[in-house]
Amino acid sequence: MRRLSHTERETVGAAIERCARALRRARVHFGHGTDNARDEAAELVFFAAGIDHARAEGAYGELLTPRRRARIDELLERRTTQRVPLAYLTHRAFFAGLELYVDERVLVPRSPIAELILARFAPWARPRGIRRILDIGTGSGAIALACARVFARAAVDAVDISPGALAVCRRNVRRLDLAKRVRVLKSDHFTAVAGRRYDIIVSNPPYVGRAEMRTLPREYGHEPALGLASGVDGLDSVRAILGAARRHLADEGILVVEVGNSEAALMRAFPRLPFIWPEIAMGGGGVFVLRAADLEK
Repeated sequence: MRRLSHTERETVGAAIERCARALRRARVHFGHGTDNARDEAAELVFFAAGIDHARAEGAYGELLTPRRRARIDELLERRTTQRVPLAYLTHRAFFAGLELYVDERVLVPRSPIAELILARFAPWARPRGIRRILDIGTGSGAIALACARVFARAAVDAVDISPGALAVCRRNVRRLDLAKRVRVLKSDHFTAVAGRRYDIIVSNPPYVGRAEMRTLPREYGHEPALGLASGVDGLDSVRAILGAARRHLADEGILVVEVGNSEAALMRAFPRLPFIWPEIAMGGGGVFVLRAADLEK
């Protein structure tokens, strides 16, 4: 990777194109917030140069200082040689319109559930009646916090078994000033919320099977295995959720869970459940919806 000399001038736009070429040559894996080299290069350069994405269009012609060029090169080197997901290098991720703090104690937020949240879980939920929401396996708090922003009258419980993840979640709760409505609890699935019922239970649990774990790109090795691996077929956590969700759902409540590549295994394991698989306009899938009544079948 060629580094620019201190006397060479480089614009923001040129730096983005240079970084994109380097990312393609290195054959890094995308999927932790971006899905292509140019978008990832833009995030890297904007972060290193202190540029807000909101003024991206007018920033491409700006000249970078030597210090900012050096910071770009440092981040690019770590991204391409160590395969560290960019969000861990910048300590920021974007989800459903929110900017969140992230580090290697949590998965990088990327769930297609974001699109369903922004759509207020229509047509399965009744937005005006949503008062209590539970996010299982909250990690950074992305889903819980996005739900709190969209459902402004709802109280949200964000639960996780990992102390490190809970620390990151609490940091994001404070950052977004949502402590009055988002409660962060240490819980193995439903253990800390016994007797409580919710209008929406939502989860992006671990769902990667044992064989798939061995084939994941190097980038995933930087993420906590606790947030990815879930038994032989990837369904250990999902089974726990399905086994107890009805007792914690209001009669008109819904369960929304991401299962990713374990969708086929789930269908084989639970052939009688009438899973609804929403179409995700922005891509991705593997998210099901069940109504409370469906779980009685």
